[in-house]
Amino acid sequence: MKDVYEYAVIRVVPRVERGELINAGVLLYCQPRGYLCARVELDEPRLRALDTRTDVEAVRHALDAYRLSCTEDAGPLAAESLGSRFRWLTAPRSTIVQAGPVHAGLTADPEAELDHLMSRLVRAA
Repeated sequence: MKDVYEYAVIRVVPRVERGELINAGVLLYCQPRGYLCARVELDEPRLRALDTRTDVEAVRHALDAYRLSCTEDAGPLAAESLGSRFRWLTAPRSTIVQAGPVHAGLTADPEAELDHLMSRLVRAA
């Protein structure tokens, strides 16, 4: 049986005013299965190609915040439901690290779907 899931690409926009970005992760939420997970992989050379002045450590810290917000010990978000966390993480922001638009699909295995989305949308071919 397949369940509805929602996902957003986590992207890095080193110079927001230019709008150039790289995909650095995927955030996936499947309410029927109680699943929320963010995977991140930063391609530093691609990021540096967009802006050599980017604070890579700050970007890594922000990406880790997405990942950690999905865990049991989610800091300030720990008391929130998984759905509330997902909505908070995908809310529009004008920051260097931000989530893209939310998309939906059907899956029987959210973990495998997240792997597939990472391969298709984040990792360079």
